[in-house]
Amino acid sequence: MSAETPDHEIAAAIHATDTVDVEQVRRDVVGMAESQRSLTEFLLGLDPVEVATPSLLPGWSVGHVLTHIARNADSVLRLLSGLGQYWMGASSRNADIDLGATRTWHELVDDVVTTSAAVAVRMGEIDDWTGTVQTITAVRPKATLPAVRRREVEIHRVDLGLGYGFADTPADYLRGELRALTMTWAARQPMGMTTLPPEVLALPEPDRLAWLTGRLDLPGVEPARIY
Repeated sequence: MSAETPDHEIAAAIHATDTVDVEQVRRDVVGMAESQRSLTEFLLGLDPVEVATPSLLPGWSVGHVLTHIARNADSVLRLLSGLGQYWMGASSRNADIDLGATRTWHELVDDVVTTSAAVAVRMGEIDDWTGTVQTITAVRPKATLPAVRRREVEIHRVDLGLGYGFADTPADYLRGELRALTMTWAARQPMGMTTLPPEVLALPEPDRLAWLTGRLDLPGVEPARIY
């Protein structure tokens, strides 16, 4: 289950691929690197976890989620090199996750640490963020990749179910993600319905983000269905 870029972000950015906000991209790169650093330090500080332990994502173990985080890093490197996101599209993405999920805890953590470091180094080398990349779902602005990678790291760190929740995410990430996903939700509603349900607005911001990302169900409220 990948945390993809919301539709309205793609549409807006595609029209501005030649006029990138360089300062915003730099902030996104810094935020992404910090989220990756925080995740790897967190993992390295844990006692080994049984990799078959169910995660918070239905059907996925802790091993699946960690493998996905690492393979997503590889996919970002491929995109930055002008290649397709995965070597054989969605089928190879899923196969690689299943194949890697049963490795040992130390192998999984080392994979996340190594691939995350490679992404941080590569993004730090890039001067030109104009243009687009071809992911398995859409053509996306290259400049969105730092924010997309940060989203993957933060949301799937929560999905691990190892004590990190939406309330623990960085304040700037939480604010930005709430704003982006609320806009995406509103854009998909019938004309005139642009305000989140009152039950959702009454939630603390971390719980509201959990609902928007499909990680929290509210009785009597339709799911956000953004992802």
